[in-house]
Amino acid sequence: MVQRDFRSEQPQMNGKQHYGPVRWLGATAVMLILTSCQGETQQPEKEKAAVRVQSADVVDYQHRVMLTGEVVAHVQTNLSFRVSGQVTEWYADVGSHVTVGDVLARIDPRVQQADVRSSEAAVRSAEAQVRQATSAFERQKSLLAKNSTTQEAFDQAQTALRTAEASLDSAKAQLGTSQDALSYTELRADADGIVTVRNAEAGQVVQAAQTMFSVARDGPRDAIFNVYESLLFERPAEPPKIGLALVSDPLVKAEGVVSEISPTIDAAMGTVRVKVSMDRTPDRMTLGAPVTGFASSRPMKLVILPWTSLSELDGRPAVWVVDEKNSTVDLKPVTVATYEKGRVLISDGIAKGETVVVDGAKMLRPGEAVDVIKEQAE
Repeated sequence: MVQRDFRSEQPQMNGKQHYGPVRWLGATAVMLILTSCQGETQQPEKEKAAVRVQSADVVDYQHRVMLTGEVVAHVQTNLSFRVSGQVTEWYADVGSHVTVGDVLARIDPRVQQADVRSSEAAVRSAEAQVRQATSAFERQKSLLAKNSTTQEAFDQAQTALRTAEASLDSAKAQLGTSQDALSYTELRADADGIVTVRNAEAGQVVQAAQTMFSVARDGPRDAIFNVYESLLFERPAEPPKIGLALVSDPLVKAEGVVSEISPTIDAAMGTVRVKVSMDRTPDRMTLGAPVTGFASSRPMKLVILPWTSLSELDGRPAVWVVDEKNSTVDLKPVTVATYEKGRVLISDGIAKGETVVVDGAKMLRPGEAVDVIKEQAE
């Protein structure tokens, strides 16, 4: 048997030894492991989130309110006829200035004139009865003194006289009532003022107490404002003065105090009607002139932050606060006193000097390290 030398049968390539597929696989695996280890050591660190922060500063804040209203009379009277009838003529229109006693309108007085004539006739009849009863009483009195009549006849004459006198008094009272009713056919101004409403028209049949004119009396003026209900819960500053300025000329100013607050809320607008009495009324603040009212609440200790700083924690408002030692953030609940355009006013939850994130808080997590960019407080 011939023995084969396997070593002599291994192929030679360009004078180099061929190692076979197993050795190639081993070398490849080693290279992959080395490459993987090198990649792990060169992996870059995660970048920190850049945030803008602001130092919390507690300030004395006053809520200022500015509303627009109009000037009205302090006293406005609605005038009406006291009797029914047909309007024959009117003498004053809206904007007319009237003085006390001026005739504003008349109604047809014929019915009242007839009542006066009837009452006058009743008075004359009662006067005649009194004269007759007086004559009979004097005669019975004279006869009684002479014992020529009885006491009963004297008493009857005396009773008849008293009855006639009472009838005369009643007739005179009725005449006075009829004369008053006749005077009521003329509607007169009860004070100096300006006519603001006229409902009377010639030929119109009106009922007693139906408003014909509204007259704004001369004298003090008020300003009327429609105020949102929430503003009424704020405590006003001391003293509780309301500043007023004319819209057409803000240099025309006045001051006043709240004199009346409506007990009802306007269902359509959700506002409450508030009346402000002016201490002094400038001449240019005429009836109906638009005015601006300014008011301030009592000072409160608040922290003012941009609206972008506000987040949420368990359904409550919260802000991100930066720990200055290690530049990490944490979420703290806060109490919001009020919201304003572009900012929020914090009443509790933040201490003075704390660093609050005002921008870049959307992707933050508690305990996360951040790069801080400081900015000035408002």
